[in-house]
Amino acid sequence: MNDSTPHHLLMQAAPSTDPDPQETAEWREAFEALALTQGPARAREMLHELSRVARKQRIGWQPELATPYVNTIGVDEQPVFPGDLAMEERLASLMRWNALAMVVRANQAETGGSAELGGHIASYASAADLFETGFNHFFRAREGTGPGQHRGDLVFFQPHSAPGVYARAYLEGRLNEKDLGFYRQELTAPGQGAQGLCSYPHPYLMPDFWQFPTGSMGIGPISSIYHARFMRYLTHRRLLDCAGRKVWGVFGDGEMDEPESMSALTLAAREGLDNMVWVVNCNLQRLDGPVRGNGRIIDELEKLFAGAGWNVIKLVWGSDWDGLFARDLTGALAQTFAQTVDGQMQTFAAKDGRFNRDNFFGQSEELARLAQGMTDEQIDRLKRGGHDLVKIHAAYAAAANHQGQPTVILAHTKKGYGMGSAGQGKMTTHSQKKFDGEELIEFRNRFNLPLSDEQAKNLAFYKPAADSAEMQYMHSKRAALGGYLPRRETAADIVNVPALPSYAQFALAADGKEMSTTMAFVRMLGGLLKDPALGPKIVPIVADEARTFGMANLFKQVGIYSSVGQRYAPEDIGSVLSYREALDGQILEEGISEAGALASWTAAATSYSVHGLAMLPFYIYYSMFGFQRVGDQIWAAADQRARGFLLGATSGRTTLGGEGLQHQDGTSHLIAATIPNCKAYDPAFAGELAVILDRGMQEMMVEQKDVFYYVTLMNENYAQPDLRAGVEADIIRGCYQFNSYMPKQDKGQSLNTLKKSAASVTLMGSGAILTEVIKAAQQLAEQGIEATVYSVTSWSELARDGAVCQQRAINGEPVTEPFIAQQLQGSTGPIIAATDYVRAVPESIRAFVPEGRRYLTLGTDGFGRSDTRAALREFFNVDAQSIVKAALHVLKP
Repeated sequence: MNDSTPHHLLMQAAPSTDPDPQETAEWREAFEALALTQGPARAREMLHELSRVARKQRIGWQPELATPYVNTIGVDEQPVFPGDLAMEERLASLMRWNALAMVVRANQAETGGSAELGGHIASYASAADLFETGFNHFFRAREGTGPGQHRGDLVFFQPHSAPGVYARAYLEGRLNEKDLGFYRQELTAPGQGAQGLCSYPHPYLMPDFWQFPTGSMGIGPISSIYHARFMRYLTHRRLLDCAGRKVWGVFGDGEMDEPESMSALTLAAREGLDNMVWVVNCNLQRLDGPVRGNGRIIDELEKLFAGAGWNVIKLVWGSDWDGLFARDLTGALAQTFAQTVDGQMQTFAAKDGRFNRDNFFGQSEELARLAQGMTDEQIDRLKRGGHDLVKIHAAYAAAANHQGQPTVILAHTKKGYGMGSAGQGKMTTHSQKKFDGEELIEFRNRFNLPLSDEQAKNLAFYKPAADSAEMQYMHSKRAALGGYLPRRETAADIVNVPALPSYAQFALAADGKEMSTTMAFVRMLGGLLKDPALGPKIVPIVADEARTFGMANLFKQVGIYSSVGQRYAPEDIGSVLSYREALDGQILEEGISEAGALASWTAAATSYSVHGLAMLPFYIYYSMFGFQRVGDQIWAAADQRARGFLLGATSGRTTLGGEGLQHQDGTSHLIAATIPNCKAYDPAFAGELAVILDRGMQEMMVEQKDVFYYVTLMNENYAQPDLRAGVEADIIRGCYQFNSYMPKQDKGQSLNTLKKSAASVTLMGSGAILTEVIKAAQQLAEQGIEATVYSVTSWSELARDGAVCQQRAINGEPVTEPFIAQQLQGSTGPIIAATDYVRAVPESIRAFVPEGRRYLTLGTDGFGRSDTRAALREFFNVDAQSIVKAALHVLKP
C-alpha cells in the first residue's frame, strides 16, 4: 500500500512466531512430496487422517473455511474454451453499449426521455460477461414437452441488470429499436406502436418474456433453491423427469445480506441440490458504497457457503494475472491480496493504470518487479475473473459437472466496468444514468464499438446486419441450447376437477353438525387427494403445524416428501396417525420457515409455466404469519402469476383464544385486498368454503386463469347449517342473504302488518363473527326488531366490484349498480357490519352501500390479547351483545 493509506484500514495479519522453522519445513516438504508423487486424492486422505487424529487428541483445531484469494480452478485445470473468444467479446461489447444507450436515452430530455425514469447501467456493466457466458454455452431453453426434449433450465437474473437482457433480446430480434426507446415507459409505449419495457424482471408485466421476478432483493435466491428442490420433488414422485435441468441464479454480493438469500442454504446442501448453480456477482459494491469496505466479501461468502455445505468456486482473477502469479515465486501477490480490504480494492477499480502501478504494485519490491515491462494501459486492463470469458467458462463448466452439492461461483468484478471516469468503481456508480459526449466516446473507444463520434453522442443503438458473422454466431449458439431466453410459456394440460358433492357433500348438507372450517377443509382435501385426475397434482404444504390443523391423518394417506425416504422407525409407528416420510411423499413439510413454505408454494403454483405441468398447491398456516410475515414473497408470487390456495388458519383476532398479540390476525384480509390477482375469502361455514374451493379449482386448473385464492379458516367448532340452494354465485361474488329474523307475531297479527310496525336493521358479518351476528339478530328479534343477516364471504371482492362500477360511471359508460347495493335491496334499515378484522376491512365497501342508509362498522382494531374467545369478543365489541347495542344505537330517532 502507499504510505498515505491509514494502517488501521489495511487489516494486515500479525506475523506468526514459529518456534522450530526447520521442523516446519520438513513437514511441509514431506507433504509436498506426498502430493507430487501420489496425487491429490492421497494428499486429501492424509489431511483427513491428521484431522481425525487432532480431534481425537482434542487439539482444538479445524481447517479454515477460507482459501487463498486466488482462483479455485488452476490454469492447468481449465478446459479448452469452446467458442470464438473474439466474437463473444464483440457481442458482449455491443450489448453493453445498447444497454447503456437505452438507460441514458430514457433519462435525457433531448431524446424524449425524462430524468425521473431512472434505470441502472453499472450492475450490468459488471455482470455482462457472466450473463454472456451463460447465454452462449450453458443456459438451456425449453425445446418442448415431448419425450427426450429438454424442458429448459431455470435462470434467475440479477434485477438491476435487466437492461442488458433487453439489449440481447434486441440483437436476437425479439425486441425492436422502438421497444428499447420506451424503456420504463410501459403506459406510453403502446400508443406509439411499441412494447414498454419494465424496470426489472416482472412476469406479470411481460408475461411472454420474464419468467421469474427478482426485483425484490433476496426473493430470487430463496425462490431458486425451492424451485430446484421442487424439480426433485416432481422427479421423485414420477410426475415429471427433471434430470439434466439446472437452476441458475445470478445475484449480487450486496443481496446476500438479505435474510431470505441465506435462510435456505442448508436446505440446498442437505437435499444435495447439485441441479443448482448460483453466480454471485462480487463487484464489491452495493447501492451506497462497498459491501464490506473493511473486509472481503468474497472471503466472508466463501466461509458461509462452505460451512453450509456448498461447493464453492472462487473466480477472482482473469487470465492476464496468470503470468504474474507464475512469476511470483515468493507469494507476494497472494499475500498482498489477502491483506487488501474491499474498500481499497474499490479504489483500485476506480483509478487508472498509473495509480495502480504506484499504489498497488508499489507496495513492495517483489510486486514492483512483477509489474516491470507492463505499460500503464496494460495494468489498467488487468481483468478481474468475472470479466474473463475463458475463466468464467471454466468455472461454469466445473459447476455444471459437480455432483452431490449445490455450487456457488463467487465472481470478482468491477461495478461499472468499462464506464471509465463516468462511473467505474465509484461510490455513485449505482445511480449513474447520465453521460456527456466525451464520456460516451470514451466508452465507445474502451470497447472498440463500430460507432462514429456523432452516433456515440446521439446514443444510436447498434445492430449488425442479419447476415453478419456476429449475428450468425449468436443465433447458432442459442439454437444449440434450445432457443432464446428468458422466455415464459404457459401451455399446460387442463386438469379436471371432481364434482363438488363427491368430496364435500358433508359440508353442503351439514345438518347442524359441529365442526370448524379448518376441519372441514382437511376433510375436503383428503377427498380431493383420492381423485385419480386431480389428486396427484395436489401439493399440500405446511410450515410445521400439520397436527395443529388436524392433518396428521394425511401422513399415512399420502406421506411427507423426503429425498432420502425414511431411515428411521418413527416413535409413533404403531399409531394410525404415525409420521411417515417417503421418497414419493406428497406433503411438503417445511419446518419452521414460513419463507421456505411460501417459496415451495410459489414453485408449485407456477409449475404450469415453469415446467408445463399444472400443479395445485394448498399451503395452510397461521394466518398472522402469512401476509404480515412473508408478504413480499406473496407479492412476488402474484407477479409470477401463481395459481394455488393460501389457507390462513386460526384466522381473526378473537378465534385463537389464549395466544395473544403476536398470533392473532386482524389484518391479513386488508393486505390481501391490495394484490390484484388474489381473491380473498372469509367463509363462516363449511358449505361456503366448499363452494369457494370448487370455484377456485375451476378457475385455476380448468379455465387456467392467473389467479390465486386466500381463504381464512377457523379452529372454532360450531353448528354448520345446510347450504341453501342457489346462493353459490353470490358466495363467489362476496355476499348472500343468510336469513331474516322476525319479531314474534301476536295472535291474529299478519306478517305484513308485523313488518310494517317493526323496526328493522341489516346485519352483515363474515368468518367467525357471523355466528355472533346471527345471535345478535335473534336477540333483536326477541326485542321486537326485524333483523336481516347477510353472510359476507369476501369484502375485497365486493369492494373491487363497486370500484369497477364507480369507474364506469365516471367514464360515462352504462351504469351498473354495485353488487352489494343490489344485495342490500332485499333488506331495510341501517346497516351494521362486523368482522374479526380491523374496521378498515368492512369500511372498504362503504362507498357502495345504498344511499340514505346509515352504515356502521365494528372490528378488532388494536393489539390482540390472551383470553377466551368470549372475553376477546367482548373486549373488541364484536360479540352478539355489542352488536345488539350498536343496532339499538343506530335505530334511535
